[in-house]
Amino acid sequence: MNKGKKIKAFGLLLSLLMLFSFSSCQETVNNIRDTINETFSSSAYSEEQESSDKKQSSVKASEAPSQVSQSSMFTLDSIPEYSGISYVEINGNVPYFDSADYTETAFESYSELDSLGRCGVAYANVCRETMPTEKRGDISSVKPTGWHSIRYDFVDGQSLYNRCHLIGYQLTAENANSKNLVTGTRYLNVDGMLPFENMIADYVKETNNHVLYRVTPVFVGDELVCRGVEMEAYSVEDSGDGVSFNVYAYNVQPGVVINYTTGYARLADDPKSTTEKEKTYVINLRNKKVHLPECSSVAAISENNKKTVKSTLFSLLNQGYTACGTCLG
Repeated sequence: MNKGKKIKAFGLLLSLLMLFSFSSCQETVNNIRDTINETFSSSAYSEEQESSDKKQSSVKASEAPSQVSQSSMFTLDSIPEYSGISYVEINGNVPYFDSADYTETAFESYSELDSLGRCGVAYANVCRETMPTEKRGDISSVKPTGWHSIRYDFVDGQSLYNRCHLIGYQLTAENANSKNLVTGTRYLNVDGMLPFENMIADYVKETNNHVLYRVTPVFVGDELVCRGVEMEAYSVEDSGDGVSFNVYAYNVQPGVVINYTTGYARLADDPKSTTEKEKTYVINLRNKKVHLPECSSVAAISENNKKTVKSTLFSLLNQGYTACGTCLG
């Protein structure tokens, strides 16, 4: 919000505060005071954040690299709920590339991380030139948004989450590239993405041709774990005869319920089995925001609207509270 708009908004709220201060409605006064204080005490507040929720629901990221075509858009509402199959086809399985994208020049492009540290579109023209010539290196130094080490015996390899390459290592030899790693379930990694990556790798090795490959993580609002990924591929030299697909792979794990806002999880048949430990939080009873005690916004909450609780964020979010974008973003 620019300086002029801040002053105008502040003046309006201040006028309301003065009006109600002469009445007996102390609760209303406190509410207005909280609105003023919380709005202007956060240094992270900006016009960009005001419109972020509207932008985030689109699959095509606004921060996509210049090579990425923005000609197509679809929302998560058009994707059916997960029903036991790891992926569904999008746009009749036809990728959204246009003729201007077709090239036999190798390239790789990864979006800058957004304000929450999340990955955007990853795009490459996969060929022999981009493929690895040595074994994959260690990627444990990268902790993608929403990352937690969670283990279940019934999950393949026991780890619920993998550091999922948007574009697989076998295609572009990217190791610990934070712009190419998301928090993905083992199911997404192995059942959803790997078969399509293998298809591209096998084709390139057999033909020495190029495959345009674009992977888009799909986030909702300010969630830190993507709901899934869109994968598009098209073999250039043979006009898609060798490889052509457009699919959405679900970031789910059968038997587990994932909190996409935080990355914590629980067993599907046991609502009390959340992997999150109880912590102390401060909640604003008026606007139903959850803060860490050390958050700068806590001092701006009136005593009438402030409450300290010991709970899990998972539980508070399920009660209708929302996480503070500053301290819990």
